Amino acid sequence: MQSYEQSLRQTRKFLLEHDDYLVVSHIQPDGDAVSSTLVVGWLLSCLGKKYTMLNEGPIPQRMEYLWHAGEIANLAEGDLPREYSHIICVDCADFQRVGLTKRHFASDALIVNIDHHPTNNGYGYVNLIKPDAAATAEILFDLLKTFEVEWDIDVATALYTGLLTDTGGFRYSNTSPKVMAAVSELLELGVNGPMLAETLLEEMTLGQVKVLNRALSTLQLSPNGDIAWVSITPQDMLDCEAANEDLEGIVNYPRNIRGVEVGILFKVIHERAVKASFRSAGKVDVAALAQVFGGGGHTRAAGARIDATLEEAIPMVLQEVRRHL
Repeated sequence: MQSYEQSLRQTRKFLLEHDDYLVVSHIQPDGDAVSSTLVVGWLLSCLGKKYTMLNEGPIPQRMEYLWHAGEIANLAEGDLPREYSHIICVDCADFQRVGLTKRHFASDALIVNIDHHPTNNGYGYVNLIKPDAAATAEILFDLLKTFEVEWDIDVATALYTGLLTDTGGFRYSNTSPKVMAAVSELLELGVNGPMLAETLLEEMTLGQVKVLNRALSTLQLSPNGDIAWVSITPQDMLDCEAANEDLEGIVNYPRNIRGVEVGILFKVIHERAVKASFRSAGKVDVAALAQVFGGGGHTRAAGARIDATLEEAIPMVLQEVRRHL
């Protein structure tokens, strides 16, 4: 088992020795996934490498301020014209999380797997994984230090975005002294912390407010009040004119109720598929819980897809949560 420092050196070597990369993150990308994709793109551009950035879906509109965010190709708008032999996966807890982007992986592709999820199984040719990192952006902060490139406000803003979003505005337990030291460096480079906090954590679209209202109308609690859940259907999304990104943070509302140990958001994908998002107050390892259903994530934040109707999925999940409690 190689050390983190050895993995950093191996990743650096790979990036220097090859060219023509495809950079991908997980489906329905969040702040860490988007910013990590762009940080890798920025680094490759500094190294004079060819690269393409790709995701299965669109990036959240609120992140369009990031460096070259509009260059992340969206598979929903059409396939790329070819396959790639050198892949960089960022923030993908397992290989399936890359979604349909794998259509463009050559059969003999070499994959660099950069991630911070404890459930990552090391699917890469090169694996740069640090489970105790607050975000993949934290790992990339360390990786960039191994290159002789001059950091600018663009890459600093992208790194800050990943750290800000995956620590919940520096409120979660993963906000370590190392994170705050990195944040201090990024602020010295000119990052506008208050603006990013307002844009990413405070501002809400009208669709977000409407879909939150719809979700809270479904709120239910277990008899002893230690599990709380809400649900959203495709019709709710249509009625509220909401996008997937508008669901960000809704799962925290049931979790934040006093006495609740596990909060859950059930999002109906279609008639026989439900995405369950889990948040834990600390007693339950929801990454282990999600793995029961083929998902993964972190100790306090995880998710899984369940091939069942909403009516079937809710009691199935609640039974498993109860077992973990």
